[in-house]
Amino acid sequence: MPDLFAPDMLFRIPALLIAITFHEFSHGFVADRLGDPTPKWNGRLTLNPIAHLDPLGLIMLWLFKFGWAKPVPVNPRYFSDPKKGMLLVALAGPVSNLILAFLTMLILKIGFFSFSWVIIIILKVLLTYNIILAVFNLIPIPPLDGSKILAGILPWKYSNIFYEIESYGPILLIIFLYFGIINRIMGPLILLVNTVLNIITNLIMILV
Repeated sequence: MPDLFAPDMLFRIPALLIAITFHEFSHGFVADRLGDPTPKWNGRLTLNPIAHLDPLGLIMLWLFKFGWAKPVPVNPRYFSDPKKGMLLVALAGPVSNLILAFLTMLILKIGFFSFSWVIIIILKVLLTYNIILAVFNLIPIPPLDGSKILAGILPWKYSNIFYEIESYGPILLIIFLYFGIINRIMGPLILLVNTVLNIITNLIMILV
């Protein structure tokens, strides 16, 4: 059960809005750059959080740190190479979260906002959410980005499997979440990402 009285509950809201917005905008931006006007037609080439939010998914993220946003509509027929295009579009979301996590950690270490404890807490929560979103979305279960990335890497005869099981993906995710399998997968990966970001930002701090 979620702890509704956790000290960071209020600060999760701005952090969530930033992390989700950049994740979904990045999907749309890359699709648009590859020639697909669908995200633009649907009003998704914007940093306005309202355009990207799914109310239930937002609540799940707020309470459980697992949830979803409104998927960005993409039409791979506009891509010169549909398979590669979908891979790049899918990769854009997690990569944007990793970049945000890196910048957030760097800002925290530089101490720009050391005078404001509110901003520091928001930045720490933002760092956590960005790492969680990146790692969670890289899991290769449809409809998560990881399944599209893996489908783009594998030969056609294997990548088609992901499209065939796509309708069962949400059910698999619920089962894996219920039995704690997702937590066991994500725990070490989140620690690994956090460690790598720590090393990189520490090196930058030393060099500058």
